[in-house]
Amino acid sequence: MNTMQRSGSGSLQSPRSPSSQAPFLSVSVTDPAKMGNGVQAYISYKVITKTNLPEYEGNEKIVIRRYSDFVWLHDRLFEKYKGIFIPPLPEKSTVEKFRFSAEFIEMRRQALDVFVNRIASHHELRQSDDLRIFLQADEQTMDRARFQETGIFKKKPADLIQIFKDVQSKVSDVVLGKEKPVEESTPEYEKMKSYIFELEDHLAEAQKHAYRLVKRHRELGESLSEFGKAVKLLGTCDDDALGKAFSELGAKSEIISIKLQKEAHHLLMNFEEPLKDYVRAVQSIKATIAERAIAFKKQCELAETIKFKEIDLNKYRLTRSEKLAEAEREYEMLKAEGEETSRRFDTIVRLMNEEIVRFQEQKTSDMGLAFHEFAKGQARLSNGIADAWRSLLPKLEAHSS
Repeated sequence: MNTMQRSGSGSLQSPRSPSSQAPFLSVSVTDPAKMGNGVQAYISYKVITKTNLPEYEGNEKIVIRRYSDFVWLHDRLFEKYKGIFIPPLPEKSTVEKFRFSAEFIEMRRQALDVFVNRIASHHELRQSDDLRIFLQADEQTMDRARFQETGIFKKKPADLIQIFKDVQSKVSDVVLGKEKPVEESTPEYEKMKSYIFELEDHLAEAQKHAYRLVKRHRELGESLSEFGKAVKLLGTCDDDALGKAFSELGAKSEIISIKLQKEAHHLLMNFEEPLKDYVRAVQSIKATIAERAIAFKKQCELAETIKFKEIDLNKYRLTRSEKLAEAEREYEMLKAEGEETSRRFDTIVRLMNEEIVRFQEQKTSDMGLAFHEFAKGQARLSNGIADAWRSLLPKLEAHSS
């Protein structure tokens, strides 16, 4: 990973060589390599796992994974762990010229490293069978796991598309507040939603300006480089002290250009990318909020159905209807389903309350680190530029009098 090593919902990553006395699970995503050609080309990654947990086979395991394997892990966890904020994945670039650029590949590698270490450091997610498959299975077993027909994946493609459309519609309605009939409105829940939506806006705005800062550094670096070349050529016109001063001015400009380009990359990887990653994290939390809203709606709808079924049941009892036995069975089944739905909803609420506290603590740590890296980089750059220009002043002053 780069300078910043983060895990959890953004916390500092666990050391790569932890103490053998304490249980540990450490993962590194390394060595990205382009596989195949044309539209079939993709990037593979070496995933190295070091652990002393008894449920894992051996202390170290190295497997090869591609982006779709990380997507599989994310989707499996989101399906199984309702109420937990599943770490976000980096976006999938569809632009060919960027998809295989060295910078994009490194940004994705770093983001995937953060993603899997967040899972590995989470007290519940790290116990997932799917995580163990992801970290230990050979490529053939991983392929079978990714394509096995379980749950939602039993659906035909047309059915799958419709499911996604329905879920997207429900999530949009919940997030936009269109579904008014059944809506949770406790003060704690409203406070959480307000915090997340406001945080998303502020993070997105900060990330937008961080992007502009990176772009500005790069553009200034490119301009100084071109300026340096032009001034050096100007210096060759005069074979005297002034010509030498111009040549040195051009050389210094090119040196400063390199400093700006290096700082632009540092700013991208250690400031803009962490901000972008937290925008994705907040969007992941919003998906969990939408799941909670759907669970609450289902709980309320089942409670209403049980009430009507109880009214029907009482009527059958009064009239001694022959439908009474069947109605009692249906009532008991609905009641059991209602109790299970309520338990699931209560679990989601409990987990989300725990998760939001953890998220806020880790966000404070990560944002402090990101802004410290930003300030340190800017101070280093400013000092380097000032020193470079200052060293030229005596020579230039000699020709300006």
